[in-house]
Amino acid sequence: MRLNGKKPWYVEYFLIIVGTGLMALAINSVFDAAGMVTGGFSGVAIIVKAWTEGVVEGGVPLWVTNFALNIPLFFIGWKIRGFSFVKKAVVGEIALSAWLAVQPVWNIAGNDLLLAAVYGGVIQGVGIGLVFLGQGTTGGTDMMAALIQKYMRHYSIAQIMQFVDGVVVLVGMYVFGIHRALYAIIAVYLVTKVSDGMIEGLKFSKEAYIITDKPEEISKMVMDDLGRGVTGIFAKGMYSGQDKMMLFCVVSKKEIVYLKERVDSIDPMAFVIVSDAREVHGEGFIEKK
Repeated sequence: MRLNGKKPWYVEYFLIIVGTGLMALAINSVFDAAGMVTGGFSGVAIIVKAWTEGVVEGGVPLWVTNFALNIPLFFIGWKIRGFSFVKKAVVGEIALSAWLAVQPVWNIAGNDLLLAAVYGGVIQGVGIGLVFLGQGTTGGTDMMAALIQKYMRHYSIAQIMQFVDGVVVLVGMYVFGIHRALYAIIAVYLVTKVSDGMIEGLKFSKEAYIITDKPEEISKMVMDDLGRGVTGIFAKGMYSGQDKMMLFCVVSKKEIVYLKERVDSIDPMAFVIVSDAREVHGEGFIEKK
């Protein structure tokens, strides 16, 4: 059952497990194979593996370093913020480490660093997005940043994460060279964009604000021709001192072109503002269940 819009617990844990599987695929079969460090504890694990290849055959496995780094972090988080703070992070980290340990390694991108940056970034971005949609995390630098921010409140969690991940990328640049580090920056950008897109929603729409002297005619056009609702907002032009009616409506990307053309034909003096609506819930868009 779905209660108050919240996913069932088993769906959340399923998303976390599938998401960590995709993250492991990107780390094992793309970034590690290409010598590309994109930050986080997984990036540290890739560096440690490269440093220890002369000591341990094949280097210290990624899952060992990733798991070892998170253990003290979980206990510190538990002590400072309570078990609820680390509960799903424990599940995510165990799942990620298990995937890193058992998943076969394929060199997906071969020797092409651009392909590695693009495919690795997209795969890991989808994985992280699924984990976040499951209300989970995999520990690592995001948990570290949350704990540090408790004592350094003048910095945001995002700023602390950027600093920590930046240090990891710089060390990776020293180990693997600046050429691979530059491609790693492309991968980091893609990871962020893809994961944000999954969290915010991929069904983008357009929202339009229309300031016009013919609100009734334009409203009728939107409702009759496009089948969309319109909201009238009373406004006042501060330069002219005149009362205005500002119309607000949300339409699909395909409909925005028709909307602008019809508004121009009805009122050439209309002022139209168009912007992106990341996700729209309601009739005609994403239906509520």
